[in-house]
Amino acid sequence: MAITLGDTEREALWRKEVRQFIDTEAPAALRSGSEEFEGSLFGRLGAIKEWREKVAAKGWIAPSWPAKYGGADMSVVDQFIMNEEFAESGVPGNVGGFGVMMIGPTIIEHGTEEQKSEHLPKILKGEVIWCQGYSEPGAGSDLASLQTRAVRDGDDYIINGQKIWTTGAQYSDMMYMLVRTDPDAPKHRGITYLLVDMKAPGVTVRPLTQLSGAQGFNEVFFEDVRVPVKNRIGEENRGWYVGTTTLDFERSSIGSAIGVRKQLESLIRQAKSGKGEASFTRNPKVKSEFVDRWIECEVAKMLSYRVVSMQVKNLIPNYEASMCKLFSSELSQRIAGLSMHLYGMHGNVRNRAAMGYMQAVSSTIAGGTSEVQKGIIATRGLGLPRG
Repeated sequence: MAITLGDTEREALWRKEVRQFIDTEAPAALRSGSEEFEGSLFGRLGAIKEWREKVAAKGWIAPSWPAKYGGADMSVVDQFIMNEEFAESGVPGNVGGFGVMMIGPTIIEHGTEEQKSEHLPKILKGEVIWCQGYSEPGAGSDLASLQTRAVRDGDDYIINGQKIWTTGAQYSDMMYMLVRTDPDAPKHRGITYLLVDMKAPGVTVRPLTQLSGAQGFNEVFFEDVRVPVKNRIGEENRGWYVGTTTLDFERSSIGSAIGVRKQLESLIRQAKSGKGEASFTRNPKVKSEFVDRWIECEVAKMLSYRVVSMQVKNLIPNYEASMCKLFSSELSQRIAGLSMHLYGMHGNVRNRAAMGYMQAVSSTIAGGTSEVQKGIIATRGLGLPRG
């Protein structure tokens, strides 16, 4: 049976529309290869804000949400094409953040009408920044072992405990989190899903400094934090099933696959320039590494295509999505290693190569460790027994 990777006529028109929107509306500072605002954090943040407003005005801020809740109600293929074009151009794809990707769809699926009316419009307008409170010091890969407690007290829950690796918590207004409400129940039960105001008394955020010096993750402590019962999503003690609901149709990781290729292309331009220490002129031995990495970038893209082709057929990618995540995240580390090889001893200086190398360390941890992904592939893909 022949396999066609090209667009249909309708898909080609949609791709053209997305490209034209990017060409006319995307700030130059965000596009691939742009030198504008380089080194200026405030300039880039301003450009991201401008881009978010333009995507929202176009009605594309929440691609998968139903139209009645303000979403674009896009098909799987339309989402894929839009994400692919955004990634190819280098502009941010998920400008709606966790609000659009995670908590918004969860509220749509499991929330009350009052909760939808209160939270969904604010998410679409970007008025509230959300973070996720899942992982704990003793409950990362085995999330169901979480111990942060919430005790019912009249119309409130009182929370005590700690979350960790909370992305962007220091900038967030709200957190969606899992807490244990029945310590005697089996660990996958007795868990409740709550929405917490990050400015509530008793909430303390402590940023974690990474190898690169960045502070993307945080510890969050809860000491007698009161949360109204009306902020519960779904039933008490049934939060595990709310929290694990897969609502985001775009699971192909096409943005990651293209992102690593963009990194490689940038490195190739540097290597071919003949300028500075990071060039083929100074270090010709790395050419074969570039060939290997380029082939792997194509493999990553094909894995993404496999996932979206399953979704088009109303199949649910499981181990296939894990293969995408595992391969792309480990590839990003190999490309970071290639950058260090290209720079040679100059890679030990705190430069672009060194920063990228240190930042790549977390890629096989965030979003599910490589060990977790391999376990899913082994048991669900290969049918091997659980070890």
